[in-house]
Amino acid sequence: MAAAFLPAHLMPLDAGAPVAAAGFLGQAPALALEDGTVLFVTLAAEQRVAAHPDASILVAVASGDKFITGGDDGRVVAVSADGAIHEIADEKGKWIDALATRDDGSIAWSSGKNVRSRDPAGGIKTFIAPSSVRGLAFMAKGYRIAIAHYDGATLWFPNAAAPPDLFQWKGSHLSITASPNGRFLATSMQENALHAWRVADKKDMRMSGYPAKTRSLSWSFDGHWLATSGADAAIIWPFTDKDGPINKAPLESGARNAKVTCVAFHPKSLVVAQGYDDGVVLLCRIPDGAEILVRASPKDARAITALAWDHAGGKLLFGAADGTAGLLDMPA
Repeated sequence: MAAAFLPAHLMPLDAGAPVAAAGFLGQAPALALEDGTVLFVTLAAEQRVAAHPDASILVAVASGDKFITGGDDGRVVAVSADGAIHEIADEKGKWIDALATRDDGSIAWSSGKNVRSRDPAGGIKTFIAPSSVRGLAFMAKGYRIAIAHYDGATLWFPNAAAPPDLFQWKGSHLSITASPNGRFLATSMQENALHAWRVADKKDMRMSGYPAKTRSLSWSFDGHWLATSGADAAIIWPFTDKDGPINKAPLESGARNAKVTCVAFHPKSLVVAQGYDDGVVLLCRIPDGAEILVRASPKDARAITALAWDHAGGKLLFGAADGTAGLLDMPA
């Protein structure tokens, strides 16, 4: 597949507002926009749903047949592809700082130090973290939620009597992610670094040297690699054995004279979609380092802020801080 072919398979989109998140509800591509709307796009038409009237969407996650959004109005909302809106929660004007979902319909969100978990039956449990929460993630197995906060992370078991499990490391922890096999936790930090723990024994793993903050993290489908933003290439750390990245150098893919702002591993192969602060989107293949251009840098373009693959890995959706976006339909 030649690099020149892919832009011909790209459908440009005008989101009309900065893009906060991208995702697929089944086969329906959707963009959560900072102006409070969710945009659904097809070849025939587009539909805009006012999920947060007169408010901004701060965080959003596509989950099953719904887009879950959290706004600066304190509301958590589920938006369906048919345009239906269902309010999940209202934190009375407190900003929704983080969201996480899982396949069974469970939802977790945070506002300040409060973390709430809603199970598929609608039952809600609350945990008060040691400090303000910046990141949430469900563990792959068991009903456990990973929580990023100041001086570390916590694993919370909403339905168990077991106390929360604290993973300590000094500093401010932002985004958090758990490996698909549940063996590792990783956080981005305020000081241009990552930190990881082996869940079994809390072994620390520090990953530093970034020129900018890392806010986008994505695991390969096999859990062996963690792609990260924050440099002029995607920095991809090995987690192929029990020691993770300890004493191992990361891979670098798609090096350019621009910062990587967003990464998304393909759901079935070792290919990373990479967005840059100049609006470029590349596909980079890990085994051989091949690079394929998806989108060249438009004039006066701004950073790519969202990337998402559909379940089959045949379509890639992206959005940018200037309201431009695109849908790539991968050629067979």
